[in-house]
This record gives sequence, C-alpha cells and structure tokens, in this order.
Amino acid sequence: MIIKGTVALVTGASAGIGAAVAGSLAARGARVLVHGRDPEATAAVADRVGGTAIVADLTRPGAPEQVAAAALEAADRLDILVANAGIGWAGTFTDMTPDDVDRLVTVNLTAPVRLTHALLPALREHGGFAAYVTSIAGRAGVAGEAVYSATKAGLDVFAESLRLELHGTGVRVGVLVPGVVDTQFFQRRGRPYVRSWPRPRPVGPVAAALVRMIESDRAEAYRPRWGRVPVAVRGLVPRAYRALAARFGGG
Repeated sequence: MIIKGTVALVTGASAGIGAAVAGSLAARGARVLVHGRDPEATAAVADRVGGTAIVADLTRPGAPEQVAAAALEAADRLDILVANAGIGWAGTFTDMTPDDVDRLVTVNLTAPVRLTHALLPALREHGGFAAYVTSIAGRAGVAGEAVYSATKAGLDVFAESLRLELHGTGVRVGVLVPGVVDTQFFQRRGRPYVRSWPRPRPVGPVAAALVRMIESDRAEAYRPRWGRVPVAVRGLVPRAYRALAARFGGG
C-alpha cells in the first residue's frame, strides 16, 4: 500500500507505540487522525505530526462509534485504521474486580471490534488497511495477565477471521505482535517490568515494523522477530512448552 496521500486513524496515539506509529505514517505523507484519552497529550502528538486530535475514552458507552464519526467528519474518508489503544492489568486473576475485567475487555477487544464495524464501509471504499496491535501474550499466554492475554488473543483471532472474510474486497488486514516494548504500559498496568531478559525494545523500531507491514500488505509482523519461536514451540511440543512456561513464564 502506498501511504503517501492516505488518511489514517491511530487509536491510543497520545503516547507509546501509537504516537510513534502516528509520526511514522505522517513522515510517509499520510494525514493522521490522532486518537487519545488525554486531551493535552493527544493534542501535542497531533500538533507534532501535523494531524487532527480526536479525544475519547474508549471505556465509555458509544465511544468507538463517536471516534469513527469524528474521524469521517474530519477527513471524509479513511484509508488506514490502526487499532492500537489498549490497557493492561498485572496480578492474579482472583485479585481482579469485575470492573477491572470489564475495562480490559471493553478497551482491548470490544472497542476495536466496534470501531472496525463502524469504519469498514469507509475502508472498503478505497481499498484500505486495518492494522491491529495484539501481543505475544495473546499467542502464548502469560501468568498474571490472564484477562489481558485473553483480550489480545480475541483481537488476534478477530483480525484473522476478518482477513478471510474480506478476501477479494480490497481491504487488507494485519496484526503487529509485539513483545516487551519500552513504554509506560508496564507502569500503568500496576506492576513494573523487572526481568533482565528479554529486555524492552525501543518503541521506534516496533512502530516502524507496523508501518512496513501496511506498506507491504503483510498479514503479521513480530517484534522482536524471535517472538515466533515460543509460539511455534507451543504448537509443536505443547507439553514441553507448558513445563518451561510454568517455570519461567511470570508476567
């Protein structure tokens, strides 16, 4: 896909991967609609990339449809959707409250599904690209992140199913599967990242991988690339994988 001249909506773009993706798309000539929850941070990124800020809290009822309507009102078309917004939660499942569970499912899974539903007609009009930021946790599972992993697994399978459904329509679908990335995600989830390995990867190359995935019309991109290895081991020798994961697989 040629990005120059397109209109792109990036959710969760006030910081982290989303902000870096917004910058990379703008550098390639896209007009970027920058979604975020924090008005000041969202406006700052929009100003930096020469885009348009769209402020909405995706935990609120009707927010995905409001974001879609604001995007189409601002640009009257949409070529690229990057569903990046997401939240984490770390700790034992029994320590979660029902509200914690609902919030993760709403932001990480329900919101991107509903946003896609609202924007798919616009994407089909010009043969667009829908990109979803999932997680290695959604392909392999992580202790202490049961609900987060489940939401990312659900988004992953939604994207795969949508790709099959849209075959031949001109709309392409891809997923970015990141591992540990050096953003504020871990502080915000309630538990900092303390492992010595794998070390968090810089956000820039991770965002660049997503943009290259769009440019090359690929179905997925792992960062780091070796993230495919544990997923393959899980599929080929699940018993051995689970034994190792039980020993070393804390969040």
